[in-house]
Amino acid sequence: MQFLPCLEYFACILQHNTLRLEACENLPRRSPRNRCRVLTANKVDTLTVPLLESRRALPIRDVKIDYGQAWGRRHWGCLQSAYGKSPYFEYYATDFQAVYQRTPTFLFDFNVELLTLCLRFLGIKKEITYTLSYQADVENSVFDARSSINPPKGEQNGLFYQSIPYYQTFGNDFVSNLSIIDLLFNAGPESLLILRQSAILPEKARMNKA
Repeated sequence: MQFLPCLEYFACILQHNTLRLEACENLPRRSPRNRCRVLTANKVDTLTVPLLESRRALPIRDVKIDYGQAWGRRHWGCLQSAYGKSPYFEYYATDFQAVYQRTPTFLFDFNVELLTLCLRFLGIKKEITYTLSYQADVENSVFDARSSINPPKGEQNGLFYQSIPYYQTFGNDFVSNLSIIDLLFNAGPESLLILRQSAILPEKARMNKA
């Protein structure tokens, strides 16, 4: 499960009725589990949640957030600078800020809160379950997307998402597959429509993967 996931993550979600979130994998290094990308006035910036004992192999549900650093203040300052003048920042900002202020101990809980909030804002209703143990291979009835959406520098893999430009506050060149908050703050109630237009249908996804 990603931290404030990219658009491709939600394009994949749209194609399934139930989400089974992986709670037992060991945290991969430099992964979107604790990183997201946002568009600022000067460049695409990466927001990172610092972690305690990040060098140890721990199940993702047991990874703790490092509050010894003032990262929350830095995140929120970046979001205000990047999206404060976006059309829908004020509409969503209070709820996002409230999640930050609750300072949950575990990264997994923080990500679940943010994911739940984003799904509510998008109007996406899905049944959510959690894994009870790690399985490298899952049953045939389950679509395993755990390693399918891990975009280096934001590139999409073309399985679930195709770039559909929308208004962005900064720059003349559209930047695709940023964090979902870029879409929400800029497109508001149109976000779900844009996601649906961006989503690659399962049949096409299978053809692209073949």
